[in-house]
Order: sequence, then structure tokens, then C-alpha cells
Amino acid sequence: MSLGQGFQGWVEHNWYQGGPLAQGLRPLAGLFCAVARGRRLAYRRGLLRSVRLPVPVVVVGNLTVGGAGKTPLVIRLAQLFKAQGFRPGVVSRGYGGVAEVWPQPVDFTSDPVQVGDEPVLIATATGCPVAVAPDRPAAAQLLLERHGCDLIIADDGLQHYRLARDIEIAVLDGGRRLGNGYCLPAGPLREPPGRLATVDLTVANGSPLAGEFGMELVLGEAVRLDGSARLPLAEFTANPVHAVAGIGHPPRFFTALRASGLTVIEHPFPDHHPYHPEELLFGDPLPVLLTGKDAVKCRDFYQPQLWQVPVTAVLSAEFEARLLALLHSLRP
Repeated sequence: MSLGQGFQGWVEHNWYQGGPLAQGLRPLAGLFCAVARGRRLAYRRGLLRSVRLPVPVVVVGNLTVGGAGKTPLVIRLAQLFKAQGFRPGVVSRGYGGVAEVWPQPVDFTSDPVQVGDEPVLIATATGCPVAVAPDRPAAAQLLLERHGCDLIIADDGLQHYRLARDIEIAVLDGGRRLGNGYCLPAGPLREPPGRLATVDLTVANGSPLAGEFGMELVLGEAVRLDGSARLPLAEFTANPVHAVAGIGHPPRFFTALRASGLTVIEHPFPDHHPYHPEELLFGDPLPVLLTGKDAVKCRDFYQPQLWQVPVTAVLSAEFEARLLALLHSLRP
């Protein structure tokens, strides 16, 4: 484990299991919360300007930093809306992308270095038009002009108030919840806990509480990185496997693999990690299993032992019916 990974792990331990860090940083957390409340209020009262699109906007986000399952949920929603006859497009910030010009269109051939890893994964998994930009209204306008989208999904857009929204969906880690309940830097929250009471739908990745909808992330068959073979995960149970995860919460991937009967050698990396080929070579012939988010960044240095394991978000029929009812209620 690198020094950076060790520090990140220590910080997250303080956020979710408790420790001295949170108490020492509570004054800064209070300031952060106050700024977050003030910023949201400024948009609600028109002191800061939001951009209203001529099509419905569904925002998917969370209150905590780190992975809660937003990307699989966005993929599932795009598929659901397509099945209902909509022409959805997805906008995202393009976190980590180094493109010099924004907004940027994204498809399955796009370079994750330029536009970010999650947008490429979303475009690959859904076939929907995707655009990224720090200014999400500009990305959405690109989709409207080029693709005639009649619905926009904003990935990780809960705090991006520049884009006016019609439906807000908050995603929670059903196990870690809101951690110690403090805002950054004392805790993992981007906004105060009370913000959850204002969203339209809350989805818990794991065990939902009253008023929440559950979501289960299901691992699919392993796919060799060049697409030349597919194998059920049961085919990997005879010997240990290396598991690589550069996502918001790597233990979720490792735990899911173990639940499928695999013996896992863990290799956690920071979220959005830019991989180098040598980082996936472990000096033995054992299979190396990657998340889909990591795989889009590693497809150019194929080795036969590299496999990706896609994940599917499974939502209740009740949630999907409620979401579609909200969406149809927006029509004149």
C-alpha cells in the first residue's frame, strides 16, 4: 500500500469508525456546512443563476465523498428510460479529465485520460450520448443540439446547482451510511445530513431504512479485457485471484468477489487511479480481475490474465414505478 493509500485509509477510518481527526476538525466542518447551506439558498432565491433546460433533468448524486454506487445506478436509469421510449443523455463533470476544451462528447472509444473514466464506462454500458464539462449545462446543451435528447441524467450532480433539476435521487452506502455525520473535512459529507430530506428519492446500496429504496449491485460474468472470452465467476474459484479496484470504496468489490466464492488477493488503488501496465503484473499467472471502471483505463495494455467484472444495479419495481410516475407528472 502506498503512502497516499495509507493516509486515505486513515482518514476514512476516522470518518466511518471514529477517531480523533473528526473532533479536531469540527470547527472547519461547521464552516463547510454553513457555506454549503448558503450556496444552496443563494440558488433557491435566485441570487445565483441556475440554467433550466427544455427537457426533464434527473440528478443522481450523494452526500458523501467516495463511492456509493452512483455510476451503476446511472447506467440502470439510462437503460430504463430507453426502454420507456425516451432518448436520454448523460452529463458528468468528467472528473480527472485533462481535455483542454469543454464540453467534450464521450463514447466507448473516448480516452478516459481526456474525459474521465466514469463517463466512458457509462457510454460503453448504455450506448447513450454522454457529454462532460465542469459546467454541466454546457454539456447538456451539446447533447440537446447534437442528439435531440429528450431527457438528461446528471451523474454526480446533486451539488451542481447551476443545472436546474426536476427530480433528485440521492444514493447512500447502506452499510456506511453518513459516517460520523460531519461535513468535510471532519467527516465525509458534502452537505449537511438534513439535505436528504429534500430529495425526491433515496436509494440505499445495501440495506434500506424506512422511506428508502434498496439497490443491489450484482456481479456479472468476467470478460477478458479484449472481449475474446467470457467466464462465470465460478470458473475462478479453484485458485486465488488478484482483484484490482480503483473506485470510491474498493472493499465493496473485494467483498462481492468473496461472496461469489473466490479467494481474493486485494489490490486497492485510489479512486480514478491512472494505471500503468506494470501495476497489473504480480509475478504469477493468476487471473487479475478489475472493475469495469478500471477496465476502461487498461484496455490498451491487454494481457491474457486481465479480466473485467461488470456490475449491474438491481432496483425494485416499486422504485422504478415511482420514478416513472414522477417523470410523467412533469409533462404538461
